[in-house]
Amino acid sequence: MYTTRELLDLSHSLAAPLFEDKTYPWEALGEIKDFIIALGAQLSSDEYDNPAPGVYVAKDAVVFPSAYLGAPCIIGHGSEVRHCAFIRGSALVGDGCVVGNSVELKNAVLFDKVQTPHYNYVGDSVLGYKSHMGAGSITSNVKSDKSLVVVKFDGGSIATGLKKFGAILGDHVEVGCNSVLNPGAVLGRGVSVYPTSSVRGVVPAGHIYKRAGEIAERI
Repeated sequence: MYTTRELLDLSHSLAAPLFEDKTYPWEALGEIKDFIIALGAQLSSDEYDNPAPGVYVAKDAVVFPSAYLGAPCIIGHGSEVRHCAFIRGSALVGDGCVVGNSVELKNAVLFDKVQTPHYNYVGDSVLGYKSHMGAGSITSNVKSDKSLVVVKFDGGSIATGLKKFGAILGDHVEVGCNSVLNPGAVLGRGVSVYPTSSVRGVVPAGHIYKRAGEIAERI
């Protein structure tokens, strides 16, 4: 329920080569920056503008004048980067995505058709195909005691060796407004999270996260 193939359809991202040899998607977090730099240099100038060193924007994407695009980053076809969005760098935004007002991205991969429309923080995270973060929902990417992040699930845990690791959202995940995804949260395909939730550990595919200790299978 937490391997790369179980969580993500790699056909919906330019970042597919980054994940193909990874057992777990968080293993790619430390390679995002270098991958984007290498990929950007290969993108066709017929399809992508290069408004600044290390910044590549599809010609049919819409970037509001007040948005900040930090290198390296790639903005895919048909995507919108809206008012006051802050892309700090090391962000690959897929095709048909929305990076909304006052949204901050840092060291993150957004698969195609991901929506982060309002006041979201996404750091050291991967958001799968057609996943959606409700207004004000964020990924918390560092533990309060600064210890290394561990992915926890019923019956066990996986040490990641990472100090910074936000969340992995599988394809078609819906995160409710004002929710916090704590470090190392992994949400399986088709998971829904109730608004104002604080999510820890692994939520199995096809389930609804209502609150800690109450996770219901979708009927």
